Amino acid sequence: MSLSSKAVIFLVGNEEYGIPVEFVVSIEKNEGVTTIPQLPTFVKGIVKSRGELIPVIDFEMVLYQRPMEENDDVRMIVLNTDELSIGLLVKEAKEILDIANESLQQIGLLAYSKTAYFTSVANLEERLITMIDPNILLSSLEGIKEIKEYMKEYSQEVI
Repeated sequence: MSLSSKAVIFLVGNEEYGIPVEFVVSIEKNEGVTTIPQLPTFVKGIVKSRGELIPVIDFEMVLYQRPMEENDDVRMIVLNTDELSIGLLVKEAKEILDIANESLQQIGLLAYSKTAYFTSVANLEERLITMIDPNILLSSLEGIKEIKEYMKEYSQEVI
């Protein structure tokens, strides 16, 4: 029997990415984001999801240094990481896919600190899907420590 893992597959730019389902809380429409001035450019603002205030990260800005085009396909994938829940804006959430462990290949770019969150590539028949570890992603984003502190303060003020 082949071991596999489930991942949520999504689109950013023209590329497919995947995040293990155990990190995914929900997939929602991009609505109700409150912009907060002075945050890093990749942070769109904050949103209330399931009673919790979470920062919303424009993943296209993180990967390609350009803002996500707003349209009806844009989704926010709510992730629960070790340190903070976040909303990840993606071009389109496509599917939940079973990926056989033997199709996951390590990539030589792991040593590159800016993309350390790319853990492997799912090498499937007609497609390549870059797999992401949200915990590493969060710790690699510049300014995220300040955002965590801000979220703590902001949620205490709101309560």
